[in-house]
Amino acid sequence: MTNQRESKRELFLRACRCLPAAANLPAERVPVWIMRQAGRYLPEYQAVRAKHSFLEICKTPELAAEVSIQPLRVLDVDAVIVFSDILVVAEAMGLPLAVPDSGPVLSNPVRDLAGVKRLRDFDPERETRFVGDAIRAIRAEIGPDVPIIGFAAAPWTLACYMIEGQTRGDVSRAKQMLREEPRTVRELLDRIAATTARYLRAQIAAGADAVQLFDTWASELSPGEYAEFELPATRSVIKALADAGTPRVLFAKGSARHLRNLAKTGADVLSVDWNTDLAAARSELGDAVALQGNVDPSILLGDVDEVRRAAHEAVEKTGGFGHILNLGHGILPNTPVSNAKAFVEAGQTALEARRVQAGRAD
Repeated sequence: MTNQRESKRELFLRACRCLPAAANLPAERVPVWIMRQAGRYLPEYQAVRAKHSFLEICKTPELAAEVSIQPLRVLDVDAVIVFSDILVVAEAMGLPLAVPDSGPVLSNPVRDLAGVKRLRDFDPERETRFVGDAIRAIRAEIGPDVPIIGFAAAPWTLACYMIEGQTRGDVSRAKQMLREEPRTVRELLDRIAATTARYLRAQIAAGADAVQLFDTWASELSPGEYAEFELPATRSVIKALADAGTPRVLFAKGSARHLRNLAKTGADVLSVDWNTDLAAARSELGDAVALQGNVDPSILLGDVDEVRRAAHEAVEKTGGFGHILNLGHGILPNTPVSNAKAFVEAGQTALEARRVQAGRAD
């Protein structure tokens, strides 16, 4: 056996594609990153945020690159996700975006079919070029051996925000429109899907090694509603990216009730929340689809030994194969940095710890 080791990028991509480790490499491990890892729990991010508004950071490639890279420096995560916001797509489609302290607000929300027809089909190389430029700046800084993840909202989630006009946890208006004006919602989802595919292709062209769709509001849909409305739109985005050869990750909150439909999207990786049992998901899906997740973010607020235990248990449920360790949703702002570090380190050493324990038992 040689002393060669996989780069973080090779490790991450192998996990996305459910591939075993090469025979000439040391024992494999699980790659680890954290949703919302570039953010408020980090003092380094707070220092940048004290000088710049949220949207200024998003739209200034050098600043976006800096805060994107901070978790790599501080936590030694195995992937960098570009710092941006899912609502920049809605803004580029024609809904003015403001981000006060109370939360993002979209002006002129979509409330009828006429509102859908007013939306723009924007050019991501122009209107949202700052995202691609941030990815290029990240690559220039970190080199070729660390993967970069691009992202966007899944169609239903972005539709919810575009209908509601804000992000404060209530999507009752969007659900009412789905029931009362299904044609309007379908057309909105179709427009979003086509736009999102172009937006993500631009991120891939800029250097993203994988792209993730965030479906925060999938939990508000019944399985039947998901199959009828969200599944076709999400599948359209994922299919449009197939020829790029880039792993496509789909995160859905409320994933347990939608697991079979999620598998039908064609995603290479399903990122599941903490209410989805990883062992059950692996049993149901088999080895053709990779899994990402799924530790409850609130565990990282507690005892560091419990953090390590949760990371080890998550890896144990998949055996480490085709698994990217992550949280089941975004890291909470009051998470101690020491606990985030412990989570990453525990995940990266989980398989080795299991082998050592097995050896002692023998």
